Amino acid sequence: MEFAAGAIGGVCGVAVGYPLDTVKVRIQTEPKYTGIWHCIRDTYRRERVWGFYRGLSLPVCTVSLVSSVSFGTYRHCLVHICRFRYGSADAKPAKTDITLSGFASGLVRVFLTSPTEVAKVRLQTQTQTQQRRPSASGPSAAPPTCPAPPVGRAPGPKYRGPLHCLASVAREEGLRGLYKGSSALLFRDGHSFATYFLSYAILCEQLTPAGRSRPDVLGVLVAGGCAGVLAWAVATPMDVIKSRLQADGQGQRRYRGLLHCVVTSVREEGPRVLFKGLSLNCCRAFPVNMVVFVTYEAVLRLMRGLLS
Repeated sequence: MEFAAGAIGGVCGVAVGYPLDTVKVRIQTEPKYTGIWHCIRDTYRRERVWGFYRGLSLPVCTVSLVSSVSFGTYRHCLVHICRFRYGSADAKPAKTDITLSGFASGLVRVFLTSPTEVAKVRLQTQTQTQQRRPSASGPSAAPPTCPAPPVGRAPGPKYRGPLHCLASVAREEGLRGLYKGSSALLFRDGHSFATYFLSYAILCEQLTPAGRSRPDVLGVLVAGGCAGVLAWAVATPMDVIKSRLQADGQGQRRYRGLLHCVVTSVREEGPRVLFKGLSLNCCRAFPVNMVVFVTYEAVLRLMRGLLS
C-alpha cells in the first residue's frame, strides 16, 4: 500500500512544483542570474511558459516509481527495524529508527533518479548554455558549448527531448555520464530524507489532537509542508553541486569531481554559492510536500478501507 500511495503522492507533487524547480536549477548553474525574479523574467521573455516545463515528461513518467520506492523503502525498513528491536512491527519507533529508515530511503532512490536528474538538468539549462557568453564573474562563465552554426541557420537545441538527451549522454559520455553527480546526490538525498521523515513524524505527533492516533488534514498539510522545507534546507548545498556536475557535460568540462566542484565554486563565487536557490527551494517545498503527504495519507486510508 505504501508503494502505491507514494507513487500517487509523488506525481501530484511534481505537477505542483516543476516550474519553480526549473528556476532553481537555472539559478544554481548560471551565474548571470542575480535572483529569482531575474531568472523568471528572463525565462519567460525568451521561452514563454513552456520554458518552465522543459524536461517535465521524464520526471512525470519516472517520479511515480521513484516516489513509490522512497515511501515503500522507508516503511519497510521501519517495520523491519521495529520487529528486530522491539519484537513487533506495530511497536512505536524511536526517532533513531525513523532517521535510519529515512536515510536508507534516500540512498535507494539515488540509483533510480540519477539518470533522470541528468536529463532534467541538461534540458533545463541547455537554452542558457547555447547563449552563454563571458560575464563579469570571469572564470565562472563556462565557454560556448556548441560550435558555431553554418551561416544563415539558427542554432537549434542540442537535446530534442528527455529520451534523446539520455541517449546522447550515454553515447557521448558513456554510462558514467548518466550517473554524473551521483556522489553529490547520495550526500543530498541520504541526509535530506532522514530529515524529511523524522521532521514529519515529530510534527504529526505534535499536531495530533488528544484522543486520536493521527492528525487531521490540516495537521498533515502543515507537517508535510514543514518537513519539505527542513529537508531542502539540509539538501541545498549538495543540490547546487549536483546540478553543476550534471550540467557540466555540455561543452568543455570544468569540474573533475565533487570536491573539485565544491572548492572551485566557493573560490570563484564565495560560500554563498552553496545556498543558491535556498529560498526558492523552501518556497517550492512547502506546497509540494503538503500535496505529497496529504495525497499519500488519503490514498493509504482509502486502500485500508477497501481492504478491511
